[in-house]
Amino acid sequence: MENLDPLIISGRAYRSRLLVGTGKYKDFEETRRAVEASGAEIVTVAIRRTNLGQDPNQPSLLEVLPPSQYTILPNSAGCFTAEDAVRTLRLARELLDGHSLVKLEVLGDPETLYPNMPETLRAAEILVKEGFSVMVYCSDDPIQAKRLEEIGCVAVMPLASLIGSGMGILNPWNLRLIIERARVPVLVDAGVGTASDAAIAMELGCDGVLMNTAIAQAKDPVLMASAMRKAVEAGREAFLAGRMPKKFYSASPSSPMTGLVGS
Repeated sequence: MENLDPLIISGRAYRSRLLVGTGKYKDFEETRRAVEASGAEIVTVAIRRTNLGQDPNQPSLLEVLPPSQYTILPNSAGCFTAEDAVRTLRLARELLDGHSLVKLEVLGDPETLYPNMPETLRAAEILVKEGFSVMVYCSDDPIQAKRLEEIGCVAVMPLASLIGSGMGILNPWNLRLIIERARVPVLVDAGVGTASDAAIAMELGCDGVLMNTAIAQAKDPVLMASAMRKAVEAGREAFLAGRMPKKFYSASPSSPMTGLVGS
């Protein structure tokens, strides 16, 4: 059945609007099962932490999540300068046979993992000029997000709250500003803790959600992956349906009061 509401990233259509990470699972088998349950088609991989063939003596993630079935999204997690991020993503392109779609992360410090926006902007400019299709982790600053779009990034990915915090969406108003001004997909990246957080992000109008810790650190990662899949789908449908307006101090019966039986 044709998907009439695809997510378009860099000219390619995806059925799923849920993107998932591959870190923090107990082993590759659990990773595989959770990714399958999530329904995700794009999986992000930390090049500095995951073997994609750099070490021929160790199992490769590509053996359980083959590029023939998934779009592998290499990321520069763990990089704190533009130079390190660019170098890491160049390596990813070599390992993945010229694959150009990447996720740029340049972190500000190892405690908060908040994005370093000056370095992120600098790295984005270099990567776009080199032909990369850049999805970019950023702050929830509407001005910075718009600047990344102007540089040529194919998607902007503002954090909902700190990476791995599970605090959910702390500033929905900034996200709305980013969404309303963007002409590229906006995906919430970081901070989702449970299914309701994902649904809220989608109800706000986000084009998708990327998560890792919320699934991998759940008591049952496979079940949580399934829950996140449903939440993203439900949130998208609710956004498209258009919610009723909120009416403070004004009740409205769900059924008409006229024409009641026996009246």
